[in-house]
Amino acid sequence: MYTVKEAAQITGLTEHAVRFYTDKGLVPSIQRNAHNIRLFDEESINWLHGIKCLKQSGMPIDVIKKYIDLCLEGDSTIPQRYALMMEHKEAALAKLEEAKRHVAHLVEKTALYQGILENRSPDTMNPAHWDRIQHMHGDVFYSSAARRA
Repeated sequence: MYTVKEAAQITGLTEHAVRFYTDKGLVPSIQRNAHNIRLFDEESINWLHGIKCLKQSGMPIDVIKKYIDLCLEGDSTIPQRYALMMEHKEAALAKLEEAKRHVAHLVEKTALYQGILENRSPDTMNPAHWDRIQHMHGDVFYSSAARRA
């Protein structure tokens, strides 16, 4: 049997994370001694490894809990677990596409700043000055005061 500290060392989780996961009911095989101290067996360590993997994939705690509950029900829940993983995969892919859009936007902005730093173009990036250069930012939403100017 392992203590929280030992379970953390074995799994690479923090002691805080181990306690958090057990408090959330994510380690079904956890045991407690007469002093209510958490004790982990090999199965508990396996659950912690699985939780760590799912958490690293970005899966929310409530979905991990649902997944664990399905695992405990047995093989009859394999279709539901598959569906859960597919939903999570699709959500992760959507986040990846959003992150790609963010990076593309930042590539544009940093290129503009590079031009400003090299004195190739004026500073059109500061919204505080857009009222003076509105013609350069016609695609940007301006406050009503700026539109009247």
